[in-house]
Amino acid sequence: MKLKLACADFAFPLLSHDHALDLIAMLGVEGVDIGLFPNRSHFQAEDYLADPSGAARELSSKVRDRGLDFGDIFHQSGADLQSLAENHPDTEERRRSRDAFMRALEFTTLCQARHMTTLPGIHWENESHDDSFQRCCDELAWRVEQAARTNVVYSVEPHMWSVAPTPPMAQRLVDRTPGLTLTLDYGHYTAQGAADPEIEGLWESASHFHARCAAKDKLQTSLARNTIDWPGVVAAAQRTRYDGYFGLEYVIMDAEIIDDVDNLSQTILLRDALLSCNQGQR
Repeated sequence: MKLKLACADFAFPLLSHDHALDLIAMLGVEGVDIGLFPNRSHFQAEDYLADPSGAARELSSKVRDRGLDFGDIFHQSGADLQSLAENHPDTEERRRSRDAFMRALEFTTLCQARHMTTLPGIHWENESHDDSFQRCCDELAWRVEQAARTNVVYSVEPHMWSVAPTPPMAQRLVDRTPGLTLTLDYGHYTAQGAADPEIEGLWESASHFHARCAAKDKLQTSLARNTIDWPGVVAAAQRTRYDGYFGLEYVIMDAEIIDDVDNLSQTILLRDALLSCNQGQR
């Protein structure tokens, strides 16, 4: 398996987008993961809603002129987990969520990107988990169908605050939603105390991977404090013939569960650790 590395543009929010892309290219990775997050990413909805074709041409040129490819376009409709959630109980809110998804999918297609990630939705406390989960499956099935029409691989990241916070629930999500793939991030399970072997089965459904160091109670930490077995992660990916990107994804967020680390240094250290697991494949 050739290890394909990408890096998230949102790892470097203090830089301009041009400079963030310059830095990612200097890291020697093949791809870039573009964040489309309301109020907290370089690229915002208003950047592409008025002129999707023009905005896509501009971004594509910036990415490919630097010798990069699109690893993933990571779209979040709302500024928090509730707003415009994929499985929102309110019909009108779900309609608005679908509209935001379709605009982001159009933009992804115009960029000639081949992969798009969203969040899966949450458990709404005023209803049973089964009801939240079934509505999630129904909405994600609709999104899978729309993405398939454009030849974009669609995935969700089943994070620790989502309707599918554990490996068994993430597996149930893909089992109940034909065609759905996962953006896999061990950290969301490691932080909850799950061991790597409990997570490995999800590689069968993975089409993208978020790589950053984690430990118990820490969704993000340094390589020195990391407890994820990176050689084991790469070996598990190889066993399933995974052919997607490993997206380096350090973030800056004001949360106790996310250590404030030197994103650039930790990105380089993790890049080198992953490459050392795969000597001769690059």
